[in-house]
Amino acid sequence: MVQTINLTKRYGNRILFENINIKLDRNKRYGLIGANGAGKTTFLNILSNEVDEFEGDIVVENGMKVGVLGQNQYAYEDFTVMDAVLYGNRRLYDAIKEKEELYVTGDFEDDATNDRLAELEVVCVEEDPTYEYDVQITKILENVGIPVDEHENLMSTLKSSDKFKVLLAQVLYPKPDVLFLDEPTNNLDIEGIGWLENELKRHEGTMVVISHDRHFLNAVVTNILDVDYQKIREFSGNYDEWYIAANVIAKQQEMDNAKKLKEKEDLEAFVRRFSANASKAKQATSRQKQLDKLNIEDIKPSSRRDPSIVFKAQRKIGDEALDIKEVSHSYDDLEVLKGIDLRIEPGEKIALIGHNGVGKTTLLKVIMEEIKATSGSVKWGATIETSYFPQDTTDRIQSSDTLYEWLRAYDPKRDISEIRNCLGRMLFNGEQQEKSAAKISGGEKHRMMLSKMMLENGNFLVLDEPTNHLDLEAIVALGEGLFNFEGNVLCVSHDRELLDAFANRIIELHTDGSYTDFKGTYEEFVTEKENGRL
Repeated sequence: MVQTINLTKRYGNRILFENINIKLDRNKRYGLIGANGAGKTTFLNILSNEVDEFEGDIVVENGMKVGVLGQNQYAYEDFTVMDAVLYGNRRLYDAIKEKEELYVTGDFEDDATNDRLAELEVVCVEEDPTYEYDVQITKILENVGIPVDEHENLMSTLKSSDKFKVLLAQVLYPKPDVLFLDEPTNNLDIEGIGWLENELKRHEGTMVVISHDRHFLNAVVTNILDVDYQKIREFSGNYDEWYIAANVIAKQQEMDNAKKLKEKEDLEAFVRRFSANASKAKQATSRQKQLDKLNIEDIKPSSRRDPSIVFKAQRKIGDEALDIKEVSHSYDDLEVLKGIDLRIEPGEKIALIGHNGVGKTTLLKVIMEEIKATSGSVKWGATIETSYFPQDTTDRIQSSDTLYEWLRAYDPKRDISEIRNCLGRMLFNGEQQEKSAAKISGGEKHRMMLSKMMLENGNFLVLDEPTNHLDLEAIVALGEGLFNFEGNVLCVSHDRELLDAFANRIIELHTDGSYTDFKGTYEEFVTEKENGRL
C-alpha cells in the first residue's frame, strides 16, 4: 500500500537514512523504533507528506485514505470538540456544514438549493451510510477520556493533554486505510491505552506507529521497522521478538567476524612463513588470494546507547517509612482526594495508578509538601531521605547553567568528577555537558532529573510520570534501576512494562474517591481484577 524507493534524508552533511527501499503491506502494523534523534519522526513525516525535502520517492496506492495523527493541539481552537473529530472526515464535515447553512439561509423555492441539498445528501450517505457519525464520535471521545458533557465545548476550553486526545479521536474516526501515528498513547491512562490497543489490532489497512511503550508495541504491532546504522531494517514480529532477533544477529555477526579474523591471522602467518620458500611459493600465493577475498568488517556500533541508572541509598531505612492519615484535598469545590489512609512499610515499591484526573499527582504533591492537604496528615519516618521526580520536570529545568553546573548547585561540595561521571552514565558526553540546561530537549531534561536523583542518594524515591520523553532503552534501564534499588519507591506511571519491572504493591485511585490497595505485582493485580476479585 505504501512504498519507499531509494529514500534518503540528509541534514547538511549528516545522513539520517540512505537508499531505503521498503514496501509496507496491507494488514500489517509496523512499530517504528530507534534511538532519540535517529530519524523516526522524520521518516514518519516523510511517509505522511508532512516533510517534502528528501531524495527518492514515496508511492501510496491509488484510492487509499491516509490518516495522520496531528501534533498541533491548537489547530482547532474555534471548533467544538465534536466538530474537531468530524473534521477528520473532511468530505463529510463539509457536506454536513453546508447542509446546515442551506437549511438556515437557503431559498427552498429555488431548484438550485434543493438540487444542492440532494447532492450533499448523497455525499452524507456515501460517507455515513447509517447516519450515526455523532454516535460513533461520542463513543470514541469517551474511550479516549473526554466526557460527554464536554463534547459541545470549544477546543480552546480544553487543557493541552485533552486536546491531543481529541486529535487521536479525529484520526481514528474515519477508519483510514493507511494510518500514521506518532506517540498515540501520550496523555492516555492505562484503560485508555488498553482500548486503543484493541482498536488498532482491528485495523485492516497499513499502520506505522512510533511509541516508547513496550507493552503497547508488543500488543499491537506485527512488524518492526528499526531505524539504525543510517538504514531502516524490517523484522517480522513484535518488539520483544525483534529484541531477541536483533541480539542474536549481533552475536552471530560478532562470532562470524571472530572466525574470519582467526582465519585471516592463520593465512597471514602462512604467507609470512612460506612466501620466501620456493617449494611453498605457489601455495602461499593461493593463500594470499584467499586473504585478499576475506571481508573483515568491524561490527558497527548501534546508535542506541543504554543509560546506566543506579540508585544507591546513603542511609538505611529504620522501622517506619511513611504514614498517610485520612488525607483529603479539594480544588475550590472539586474534591480530588477523599480520606486516603495508607501506611507504607520499609522496602515497599508502590505503583500509584488510576484514571487521569483522579488525584495521583495531587497525592504526590501533598506527600512532598508542595501543597497542603485540605485535611489529614503525612508523617515520614525519622530515617527517611526523599528524592523526587515531579511531573513538570521539563518546566522546572530552565536554568542557563551548564548541565554539570545545574547538578552541582544542589550539592556544591560534590566532587566535579563524580557529577561528570553521573552525566556520562546518563549519556551526556563531555561536550554535551557544556550545554545550557534550559536548551536541552524534554527527554534530556528527564535524564537530568534522574541524574540528580542518583546523586542525592535518597532512600525513598517519589516519581511522577518519569517515562514521558524517555526512549525504550532508558525506560528499561529505569525499570532495572528501581527493581535493584534497596529502598522505597512510590511511582505514578501508565507504562505497564515499567510497573511490571519494580512494583510489589499497587494502589489504584478511583473517580469516586475510593481506592484499591493490593499487595503484589502489577501482573498479579491485573489478573485479580480481570477475574473479578478486586
